[in-house]
Amino acid sequence: MSERSGIFSGQDPFEIARRWLDEAALTEPNDPNAIALSTVDGTGMPNVRMVLLKDITAEGFTFYTNFESTKAQELAHSGKAAFVLHWKSLRRQVRVRGNISRVSDEVADAYFASRSLKSRLGAWASRQSRPLGSRAELMAEVARQTARHGTNPPRPPHWGGFMVSPVEIEFWADGAFRLHDRFCWRKAASGTGWEVARLSP
Repeated sequence: MSERSGIFSGQDPFEIARRWLDEAALTEPNDPNAIALSTVDGTGMPNVRMVLLKDITAEGFTFYTNFESTKAQELAHSGKAAFVLHWKSLRRQVRVRGNISRVSDEVADAYFASRSLKSRLGAWASRQSRPLGSRAELMAEVARQTARHGTNPPRPPHWGGFMVSPVEIEFWADGAFRLHDRFCWRKAASGTGWEVARLSP
């Protein structure tokens, strides 16, 4: 039997991540796709916040945000990010580190169009990460953007997607007596393929 049989089986880490996410969707009470996204500012000071992972492809992991937000500015500055998916119900987690790029306008447009109308209008109304006088001020801006854009608002130019193209993906599963199972996929030195190693818990 392979050392990586069972929940770790497979040669493609993206396929394993998708499978784990699908399984978490059946057990997690809220937002199984929530990731803790870590960035650093220009001084090297770290920052972390929860965002929603929206796609896993053979190229990377995609989420969406306001390009004028603190996170987006930090991503643009460093070009790198890390995140963790944690599922308490399954006692599993996935850690990812990699390089950042923006998704294409076509991909961002398609995802934006799939969001609820209120979420699309909210993307126009929110000046993310900047000071806000009151919630009433925010709701007034939502009303103004609703009057401006109607029921089919286009994607704002300041809103879109980022992809984390991983250089490292680690899968962790809880084990008895803290003897957890950890496997790490690292990009090979050649730049093609992955090197896989079991790690001590």
